[in-house]
Amino acid sequence: MTLSKLKELVQQVLPEVDVLIGYKQGFDPVHATPAFVTKPEQINDLIWNPLCVHNLCSYLPFMKDKKVGVIVKGCDSRTIVQYMQEKLIDRTKVRVIGIPCRGVISVNKVLHAVNHQPIESINFEGGNLVVKTPEGPKTIPMDEVMPAKCSICQYPTPLNYDHLVGEAIQSDKPKEKVFEDIKEFEKLSLEERRKYWEKEFDRCIRCYACRNACPMCVCQDQCLAESRDSHWTSQRDDLTEKYMFHMIHSLHLAGRCIECGECERVCPMEIPVAKIKKKIGMELKELFDYVPGINPEDTPPMYTFKAEEATIQEHKL
Repeated sequence: MTLSKLKELVQQVLPEVDVLIGYKQGFDPVHATPAFVTKPEQINDLIWNPLCVHNLCSYLPFMKDKKVGVIVKGCDSRTIVQYMQEKLIDRTKVRVIGIPCRGVISVNKVLHAVNHQPIESINFEGGNLVVKTPEGPKTIPMDEVMPAKCSICQYPTPLNYDHLVGEAIQSDKPKEKVFEDIKEFEKLSLEERRKYWEKEFDRCIRCYACRNACPMCVCQDQCLAESRDSHWTSQRDDLTEKYMFHMIHSLHLAGRCIECGECERVCPMEIPVAKIKKKIGMELKELFDYVPGINPEDTPPMYTFKAEEATIQEHKL
């Protein structure tokens, strides 16, 4: 896929929408940032490379009064499908430009790799990054700085789009690897797992960045985490309250999390919060053979209720 082809397509789509959401260069060479294109002359600002990490679909539920064009990767496209299932967007008012993706990078991993030196430039050569800092250039294999989601990606080509830029590609990642890390984690004893999460959540500063970046957290204006009288959680910042916030957040995403990893990407404390959602996703897969964001005609399991579920055995009291 070439950037010129993407810009040509955006040129065609732009007259049909009020705004097109893509990517442009951010405040430094290692950051891309969302670009809101409303004029043809802004198209030249668009970029496409492994720095384009944001899930741009997150804006769509809040722009229902507009016709919007949006650029999506494979993982992002599951958001579109999930929104359609939950009727959170009017699909006829959204123009989706899909781009087959071979992986993005984790900015945090790149910064760790260069010891947080200021980055003067970054280039992509084959399967490597060449990062230049005041200490000189450093070549880093892409595989070493990809987020975990890319190493197991089953959907490199968007599942739902109006236009596809480039040729569709198939995943070369083994399906049996998808939940391998969760199954490995569950080999630990309950006490070891409890200590692990206590250590991780104790670092949480309750900034709510994980919630704010989540494309499926759509009730932020009424979020119980910020209610003065929620009965579930208070504004205190002790470990119990941190646990409660993350459990509520995760359970609200049961059967809805499309595994884009935005929650984990934006966490300033680098807490592996996506691991909890992935654990719940694995349970949903085993119980209902259901994967969120795949088929617009599906109904999420938590949207239905049966007094007796065929796949759930009641505990004997």
